Amino acid sequence: MGRTSDADQRLMDAALSLMWEESYGAMSVDDICRRADVRKGSFYYYFTSKEELAVKALDRMWQDHKKQLDEVFSPSIPPIDRIRARCAAVYEFQSQMKAEHGHVLGCPLCSLGSEICNLHEAIRDKVRSILEIKTQYWEAAIRDGQAAGLIEPGDPVCKARCAMAFFEGMIAQARLHDDVERLSDFADRMCDHLGVRLPVTA
Repeated sequence: MGRTSDADQRLMDAALSLMWEESYGAMSVDDICRRADVRKGSFYYYFTSKEELAVKALDRMWQDHKKQLDEVFSPSIPPIDRIRARCAAVYEFQSQMKAEHGHVLGCPLCSLGSEICNLHEAIRDKVRSILEIKTQYWEAAIRDGQAAGLIEPGDPVCKARCAMAFFEGMIAQARLHDDVERLSDFADRMCDHLGVRLPVTA
């Protein structure tokens, strides 16, 4: 029995890395194959185009990321703790990426979505779909926080969308200025943005 090839997985990993470190437009099929150490013929065995590869790579990335979000945003965790932990994790992760790559990489979804805009419909739709699901995690935490009297009243759907905009905007600013320390107090700033109420002490 022949050896099972993992070329498709390596190609997806390579594409994700190149899109994040550089850009979708800057990477070519040759670049992807070179990074993955896969022959070009094998690329077209698994994928019909760079666009199809990008969509499938995003799907794979999302499945891994969703597991992390399920843990951080677990309903068993107090809502404000979920929000703070998510922001703290971003600072830690972006710090790690800067140490490895020499600069702040930011959010791969928003970087790719901003670059693609309406040029590649399949990629744009995939990015939108993932971001919409991510927003639902924030909405659940905000609803629970409001129910507990810990977050100011207001439409939780609107608050979640604004929270995501603030979240992604802060990460984009860190990337733009190549300054990960802009995220060092991310959790506090997010709590301020959401109107988190401090518990009353006797």
